[in-house]
Amino acid sequence: ARAIGSPRFRTYVSDDIIGVQLGGALKNVFGIACGISLGRKLGNSGRSTLIARGLAEMSRLGLAMGARLETFMGLSGVGDLNLCGNSPSSRNMSLGIALGEGRRLPDILAERVTVQEGVHSAESVAALAKSHALAMPIAMAVDRVLNHGADIDATVAWLLAHPQGLERVSAALA
Repeated sequence: ARAIGSPRFRTYVSDDIIGVQLGGALKNVFGIACGISLGRKLGNSGRSTLIARGLAEMSRLGLAMGARLETFMGLSGVGDLNLCGNSPSSRNMSLGIALGEGRRLPDILAERVTVQEGVHSAESVAALAKSHALAMPIAMAVDRVLNHGADIDATVAWLLAHPQGLERVSAALA
């Protein structure tokens, strides 16, 4: 941190390797969801809900895999998720916006020279959620849209119809 930090660039360290890795991968998936919401004109409340519930999903998977909850409350969780889910210039959010506006994934990817990590990690995140028997409906919805041809409007309806319950992060209580 001291070697690369400066008065204009603040660095932090963490020994929670699992948490940092998951936060870095999951924020991209949720950034795509936020972009779809913006592209579909679902409003700021919808995007805010995706960020908050995305953080809960991120934390839930992290706890199940041995990460620490406080990692997700820092830059590797809420920090990156907030940026990725609120910045239309973010690669993943901009891809989601294009999807939400009705463009096809192959067409979007064909014209880009950058990597949208969420496209590649959504399937793995869905598999991890299944293998740990975790409720991660937003991550599953993004995987359905990206990798299984799911209709966006039907997927949004599926998310909104998801059973309501107590707001908890713990894998055992989800």
